Amino acid sequence: MNMRNAVIGSGLVIVAALAAAMLVGPRQGISSAPETLPRIVTVAGQGEVKIKPDMATISTGVTSDATTARAALAKNNTAMSAVLKALREAGIGEDEIQTSNFTVSPIYGAIQPGQVGVPSVIAYQVSNQVTAKVLDLARLGAILDALVQAGSNQIGSISLDVKDPGAATNEARRKAVADARARAELYAGAADVSVGSVIQISEVSTSPTMPVSYRMAEMSSSAAVPIAAGQSTLSASVTVTFELR
Repeated sequence: MNMRNAVIGSGLVIVAALAAAMLVGPRQGISSAPETLPRIVTVAGQGEVKIKPDMATISTGVTSDATTARAALAKNNTAMSAVLKALREAGIGEDEIQTSNFTVSPIYGAIQPGQVGVPSVIAYQVSNQVTAKVLDLARLGAILDALVQAGSNQIGSISLDVKDPGAATNEARRKAVADARARAELYAGAADVSVGSVIQISEVSTSPTMPVSYRMAEMSSSAAVPIAAGQSTLSASVTVTFELR
């Protein structure tokens, strides 16, 4: 009986050992395979295209003072109507004119020595500002002069722009990708490998840089205000991943 039990026990041990070997064997086979890292290079590229502006956006308006808010508003309304009329007569359409700011605020007197409390209101100020798009850049100087002659005493920023930047922006994108490939080939050559296919392209940004370059003549001059358009720079940035061979 003891011999029989010993034989059965030995058989169970062998079966358990074989089962363990079957479980361990495949795991060893999977873990022994080396992990292959992708052979890639990721670089950034930039592209720029210079283009001459063909339109402008101007900020103009009137600031008026009076002893009462009502009088200041009436004075401002009269002057602003003349400014808007000058814009329309210059060929600027209703869709290109938009109110950008309107304020009515008190003007306080100076605090006298020994005075306690809030200074008294001595007048009121009304300001009305509009932005207007000038689609014919050649007429910008004459339009600025006409605005001043009409009574505008507030001419703020003048931003030069491009009506249709699409083609120039796409050219900047192409230059950005070419710049990225040139950088990838530089790194690949240093590592004694070659650049293969593009794996991924990500556009980081496309941004217009519009420098405003102009000279303001005497506002009372009858001559048109001289304007120097300069050049606008359209830029694009991309990140490109290339295969290495």
